[in-house]
Amino acid sequence: MSSLKETAKEYTPKLTLNIADLDKVDISFPMEERTGTDNNGKSFDYHVMITNEQEYRVPNTVLEEIQKILKLKPETKFVKVSKKGSGLNTSYSVEFIE
Repeated sequence: MSSLKETAKEYTPKLTLNIADLDKVDISFPMEERTGTDNNGKSFDYHVMITNEQEYRVPNTVLEEIQKILKLKPETKFVKVSKKGSGLNTSYSVEFIE
């Protein structure tokens, strides 16, 4: 059994990245739903894509854009997600990749 000191030294906080951090996204990767808490203690749900044991947050606007792409090109396998801004002013664009 390790001590609190040893555990604290080895601790690395769990980090959720953003889907826009990837060069390209394989849309067949598994998704899961998570629940978080904001600074005011209010709960919210969000989606994460899991690849190489790393979680990437997927905003709802990205899901909507991928849905539009799939209606036009059902055979889509990869997309590129870009983001502009930060915080509540973040906007996302999704491009089809062959």
